[in-house]
Amino acid sequence: MNPAAADDKESLTPRARAILYWMDLAGVAVFASSGALAAMQAGLDLFGVLVLAAITAIGGGTLRDLLLGRHPIFWMTDTRYIKVIGLTALLTALAASRWSQALASGHVALVLADTLGLALFALCGAEIAEEAGKPRLVVVLLGTITASGGGVLRDLLTGQVPLLLRRDIYASAAIGGIAAYLLLRALGLPRQIAFFSGMLVVAALRLASLQLGWQLPAPQLQ
Repeated sequence: MNPAAADDKESLTPRARAILYWMDLAGVAVFASSGALAAMQAGLDLFGVLVLAAITAIGGGTLRDLLLGRHPIFWMTDTRYIKVIGLTALLTALAASRWSQALASGHVALVLADTLGLALFALCGAEIAEEAGKPRLVVVLLGTITASGGGVLRDLLTGQVPLLLRRDIYASAAIGGIAAYLLLRALGLPRQIAFFSGMLVVAALRLASLQLGWQLPAPQLQ
């Protein structure tokens, strides 16, 4: 274990842990909404909406926990996650159905929910990996997996090429935000400030790429 990481773990206050927990629940809620909207766009029934919301919300975090050897998996010991997913999915389905004209395609709502979820999960996953004492490179990788894993499963189940594999600034936005978080932490900024700054970087990179048409280069075979 990295000694610096161990010292940082000891510096976590109960308030900081509580903030991390509630931010994680918020990330579950927004990703569940993203999954529910994607399911409705794909024409799935109510059960399909619930299933896709759950997979989107906890898929990345489940993979993160498996890689970190955290057992039991977080949602198996804290059923609040499942309750948040179910309630969010139902409320999203109800709202989208009621205001179907305003959300004709659901595209704008899906993009906004997905962007917020990406930012929240990237930083929550990074903090969990950091708290486990992992090296910074592993922190970046696990934060990115936490942020994008559920979205990959969502896209696959709705018959789309995952955003992670397209030229979109998606996983790279998560990487940029986590890197900014680690840099600010290394400069001595408080964890909460670094956390929200990292979230802002993720969201800004993702939304700016959509607005300005930024894409990663795609090598071509000659």
